[in-house]
Amino acid sequence: QWEEMLEITRIYSAAGLLRQNLHLGRQTPLIAQRPFRAPHHSASAVALVGGGPYPKPGEISLAHHGILYLDELTEFRREVLEVLRQPLEDGKVTISRARVSLEFPAQTTLVASTNPCPCGFYGDPVHPCTCTPQQRERYWSKLSGPLLDRIDLQVRVNRLKPEEIVRAQGGESSQAVQRRVERARQRQRQRFQNEPGIHCNAQMQSRHLRQWCSLSDPCRKLLESAIQKLALSARGSDRILKVARTIADLEGAEAIAPTHIAEAIQYRSLDRARL
Repeated sequence: QWEEMLEITRIYSAAGLLRQNLHLGRQTPLIAQRPFRAPHHSASAVALVGGGPYPKPGEISLAHHGILYLDELTEFRREVLEVLRQPLEDGKVTISRARVSLEFPAQTTLVASTNPCPCGFYGDPVHPCTCTPQQRERYWSKLSGPLLDRIDLQVRVNRLKPEEIVRAQGGESSQAVQRRVERARQRQRQRFQNEPGIHCNAQMQSRHLRQWCSLSDPCRKLLESAIQKLALSARGSDRILKVARTIADLEGAEAIAPTHIAEAIQYRSLDRARL
């Protein structure tokens, strides 16, 4: 979208990085691709959210309308990860100084990965884990409950079996997945065409949820059961609705079905104690 490209370009210009992103052969410095940022786990809080003596955008703003990838998530310092909570919720970063207050947009998709424990083999059927329970608890204590509550999809990736590696069968092609995602995004653009500043399901507020995520009685009962059993917060239940709406869009369904709610709940029910 033209408006999104302008926003990204302005952010990189404010950060002094626009010249580094000039596309070869183009007559304009306009950034036409969604950004992908992958800071190292030694990054400081200022590097992630912005600031400094002369405030500049941080990595979360440089990933605006794109992806912020945090590899080895539990290797980041806890105090650094905690500063991401408010920007992930509000989609913006506010930096205040004595004489000036600046606001940078930060509507990004956070993608993170981590090992199940310091040695990396907890729960592995081949290699035994050498970590103590205390070491594993200390390892996961980097991630607070409120931060995990803002991560919509939590998926454990198990080791592939030898026959799965050797006799790997071709699944759905990336091109087919891309077409399905593009159709879903087009449905969302049409849905929010009269809503300024909203382009996709992730940006919905409470009033949009009431309008676009109406639930049948079976869906409502399933969600209520999940809220009770998993002790979900209001934020967590709202995010389940957004994910369920997106799953329905990927299937081309007009209404949210119980299967969509169940799948969205499954993504939020990862128990780190059983990793």
